[in-house]
Amino acid sequence: MIMTPVFRIIAAKTGFMDVPQNNHKGHGKATPLLGGAAMFVSWLAVLAAGILFLLYAISKNWFFSNYITRGGVLSASSELMWLIVAATGAVILGLVDDKYALSAGVKFGGQFIIALAAVLLGGVKVTLFINNATLASAISVFWVMLMMNSINFFDNMDGLAAGTIAIASGLFAVIAALNNQYFMALFSALNCGVCCGFWFYNAAPATIFMGDSGSHFIGLLAAVMAAKVTCFDSGYSLSRFPVLIPALILALPLFDTLMVVIIRTCNKKPFWIGDHNHISHRFVKMGLSRPQAVLLVHLTALAIGVTALPIYWGDFRTATVLIVQCMLILGIITILQIAAAKTKD
Repeated sequence: MIMTPVFRIIAAKTGFMDVPQNNHKGHGKATPLLGGAAMFVSWLAVLAAGILFLLYAISKNWFFSNYITRGGVLSASSELMWLIVAATGAVILGLVDDKYALSAGVKFGGQFIIALAAVLLGGVKVTLFINNATLASAISVFWVMLMMNSINFFDNMDGLAAGTIAIASGLFAVIAALNNQYFMALFSALNCGVCCGFWFYNAAPATIFMGDSGSHFIGLLAAVMAAKVTCFDSGYSLSRFPVLIPALILALPLFDTLMVVIIRTCNKKPFWIGDHNHISHRFVKMGLSRPQAVLLVHLTALAIGVTALPIYWGDFRTATVLIVQCMLILGIITILQIAAAKTKD
């Protein structure tokens, strides 16, 4: 909330603006485009302050310092540094793309390098119970790239992506806390706070956009939280359903990405070229205002995401019913999309 107005001024003075040039853009005037940089600098500042505070607490042997030493920031310091490097790369890649409109090949290449660093050096691992290390690493790289592109696709209306990742981060923080993952609980809470602070300026009518730098940044954070927050524990659940918890928490951006890729492929268009086939756009076609469409997406994301909590500790029957419920909600969204698709663009 402090840094975003600063970067809004910097964007205006340096000409780093999003100027609408075609009917794909939903805004009618030039808008500052350094929201991603504002989020990143704020994230770094709070992260650094938190680490310094924790190190000071350890030096003074405060009552909670044993928890920090045993399971928190010290054990994660090496991986954290590489995640910071990956996040820096994601923001720089996005800023360059915002300024010069990189080709899809160059952008995907940059994302691959960033994802590789996050996986091999930052400890972002999605195993899916697969014992083959090479295959697990390949799945993990794909996951990181998928989330960066999903949030990039999803950032199509004021406040939409920031609010959705704020909700997801809050849920990951709760699950990490329940699982006694102190560092990841704080890390997720930090991500939630960054998104919430930016949302105040990005909600309709937005006075600043996050741009590709912001969508790449929070997409990477979402991938990290999903991979590092432990969702499956045989001591809590009798089934392996909890492995689906990250997919449920991030269901809306993932589902939206799947749908637009299918639609664009069926229309014989490149899937990386933007259009108005996103969930939020469909809601607008049905008569909702853009703020109402964003609110409906947020409420749907929250409705699906909160089911992750009882799935975490529930038995097989509870998890089965809740997963079916989530599938039904997504089915309702699909029907609405099909109905809206019949309206004229």
